[in-house]
Amino acid sequence: MTQQHPDIADEQAYIEHAYDCLETSRKAAFRVRGLNEASMGGTFQARFERNAFDSQLVRRLEELELGDASLVFGRIDRYAESPDQLEAFHIGRLAVADEDREPVVVDWRAPVAEPFYRATGRDSMGLARRRHFIIEGRKLLGIEDELFGEGHLGLGHDEGLDGTTGESGVVTADSGLRGYSTLLAALERGRTGTLGDIVATIQGEQDEIIRSPQHGVLVVQGGPGTGKTVVALHRAAYLLYTHRFPLEDQGVLVIGPNRVFLRYIERVLPSLGEAGVQQVVLADLIPGVQFRRPDEPGDAHEAVKIKGEERMSDLIDNAIADRKRPLREDFEMPFRAGYVRLRAEESARIVKNAKRRFKRHNSGRRAVEGEFWSALADSYHDVEIGPRDVKETLRHTPEARAALDTMWPLLTPAQLLHDLFGSRALLKLAARGVMSESEALALYRKRSETVDDVRWTLSDVALLDDVRDVLGPKPGKGGKIDELDEIRTYGHIVIDEVQDLTPMQLKMAMRRSLNGAMTIVGDLAQATGPLAPNEWEDVLAHLPDRKPARVIGLSVGYRIPGQIMEMANKVMAVATPSLRAPESVRVGDVSPTIVRAPSTALLGKTVAEEVLALAEAIPGASLGIVAPDQIIDDLSVALTEAGINHGTATRTGLDSGVTLVPVSVVKGLELDGVVVVEPSAIVDSIEHGMRALYVALTRSTQRLTVVHADELPEPLR
Repeated sequence: MTQQHPDIADEQAYIEHAYDCLETSRKAAFRVRGLNEASMGGTFQARFERNAFDSQLVRRLEELELGDASLVFGRIDRYAESPDQLEAFHIGRLAVADEDREPVVVDWRAPVAEPFYRATGRDSMGLARRRHFIIEGRKLLGIEDELFGEGHLGLGHDEGLDGTTGESGVVTADSGLRGYSTLLAALERGRTGTLGDIVATIQGEQDEIIRSPQHGVLVVQGGPGTGKTVVALHRAAYLLYTHRFPLEDQGVLVIGPNRVFLRYIERVLPSLGEAGVQQVVLADLIPGVQFRRPDEPGDAHEAVKIKGEERMSDLIDNAIADRKRPLREDFEMPFRAGYVRLRAEESARIVKNAKRRFKRHNSGRRAVEGEFWSALADSYHDVEIGPRDVKETLRHTPEARAALDTMWPLLTPAQLLHDLFGSRALLKLAARGVMSESEALALYRKRSETVDDVRWTLSDVALLDDVRDVLGPKPGKGGKIDELDEIRTYGHIVIDEVQDLTPMQLKMAMRRSLNGAMTIVGDLAQATGPLAPNEWEDVLAHLPDRKPARVIGLSVGYRIPGQIMEMANKVMAVATPSLRAPESVRVGDVSPTIVRAPSTALLGKTVAEEVLALAEAIPGASLGIVAPDQIIDDLSVALTEAGINHGTATRTGLDSGVTLVPVSVVKGLELDGVVVVEPSAIVDSIEHGMRALYVALTRSTQRLTVVHADELPEPLR
């Protein structure tokens, strides 16, 4: 026998009141902005202040725009000064007050809301009750209460998803997971192609990470389904709320592994009221060059590996030093009735002095030019002249420009690497004391007609940035440096899938850290990069060390059903035997299935049949076909022939109901149903192929099918 929770109507009315207050706040902000825009004149100071005020109003309006997200998702009742009195706070996505400025909804990041996520039976943090709302938009579907202590004041109902109260009575706060029914309801909703926030269902171990102090490097180790990505994004939102000044001015940077992933996570921070965080892949941080698409050919494996190693910084330093050369012969030019001359040994002195004085290459060019013109002026003995006279006469001549470019050329990162990688002689010269000639020559590639024609590979990104740091920006007119050409730093940096970054890429991220504050998220068991680390110390060695680093693990898997994790763990035991898999809290409806195609020629047809079967089993679900990159096009043809509308993740993200996902970009994504194709080919296609297979097998939240024509890898037999 069930009954409806007695507080459903009251809580629904309160939620409606909260939305009314939110709308009142939005209208008030629009009115103030309208008054601000009406006044367009005044002094420069007045206009500046008006623009600053307007930007604050725009930000506030962005915060107040919830879209389809729910405003309120819970409530806490805590003991007031008197032990028999309670004060209640409704917890929500953002703070809302009524016309009297009394709080109606408390922002989830506020200190008063912390017990909603952290209170336990052993430490109630002053709570008598914690209430979770099962809600869609503005409609309250159900209530789940957790009582602390002895359940004083007669509080508490344990309610099902239909808005009724079970006969079992109250839920005590001693149970393992906070808001279990609410959590399961959220986990079992179908995926939409983009990652959603977990603000209503944050668990204690996740909240510990989110609210951890912002200084130093925080490492979050989490297996598949533990929510490490969304926790890191909630942490960014929390830090911006808690440290609005100075973080809003300093900026927060989120670095993702690829554009498919960025598209997948793009809505999380705006849904939490933080629209100003910069979310990028590393290539976005390199201006003025073109990069190849992920599906275009890249560097050979050996070159990719070498380019990721830290010793590339030494190779680059040598390559830049090699471009600062004394003249081999005396430089002589006609001037007026005679000649001006720069002796080769004098050019060596000029270059040597500039090397000693300037750490950044391009900033030394102006000093070299000054001494160059002075030396030429001093060599003219017939009449006393100044450096300016010589400069005005000779600076546009090809001979003078060539001499200066030999001694100290102005360079862009692209120019330096274009010259270096296109010349075996320059590579051999730069490799001295750094690597063998054969290793250096592995970096050689045919020189393009011009530097503007080069389409750089993804393994070039960190090298271009390293060169940019050493060269510095080119001086503009009058020797001025444009600050926009400098590398920007940020008050906090979040890096996802950090286990796949090379030492050079980690240095690139560190270069952008203003104060050493970072949150890095990953899973060593999913490391598939060319220089995959075995321990977190291998990663931390290339990151800021101003404060001791902290490593926190997420041990509970929320997303992946236990049956799927059981299969994936067999692969993990082979791929990374020293690591423990997360403990899954969900039991799926069915176990994974393994289907063998009659032949390689019929592989695509079999995949299409299994996709149709999944679509029938879980209608309206998001489905993904994870396969080796090299057979994605063939599978697309097979799906088309079967009449299955589909997209490809590298072009359409996960917006289609059925999406082909190359295994190279699947990390971090999740779908309702997944078909993993040809596991042996996945293992063979990547250096750490068994880890890549582990990643592929752990993308599904409901159902998993493995289709193969070749023999299965040993762990799946």
